[in-house]
Amino acid sequence: MRCPYCKHTENKVTDSRATDDDNSIRRRRECLSCGRRFTTYEVIEDVPIMVIKSSGSYEMFDRSKLLNGILRSCNKRNIPRETLENVVKNVEDTIRNRSQQEIKSSEIGDLVLAELKEIDEVAYVRFASVYRNFEDVQAFVAVLKDLRDHEDSK
Repeated sequence: MRCPYCKHTENKVTDSRATDDDNSIRRRRECLSCGRRFTTYEVIEDVPIMVIKSSGSYEMFDRSKLLNGILRSCNKRNIPRETLENVVKNVEDTIRNRSQQEIKSSEIGDLVLAELKEIDEVAYVRFASVYRNFEDVQAFVAVLKDLRDHEDSK
């Protein structure tokens, strides 16, 4: 870290604290050359997640877009928004913990479905109907059968 005053590269940290939002660390430093103090902030660099859409095109992962899709599938269901925000957080954490920075949209859909299956059956079916783009009634019945099998195994 260079001193902003004399450009000397050696300094010492006199104080470190997490910021109020816990997203960075504030450090007070003292230049070993000129003795002046300055503040730096350390943040984790978020590498953007790229989503590979079914068309083959790429777009950046957008947690608000995912949350909106989940909210639509949970319309008129008695599910707290906080629960749905936790679904998005869990999905995003799972994606970020992977070694790759690209993910297919179908994999994201599968992660959401796994979460919704545990929360609300109707929301699960609604999300699956849009995400899987059912072509016929048999595809819809297959999802319902999968849901019934899941309930029977509990």
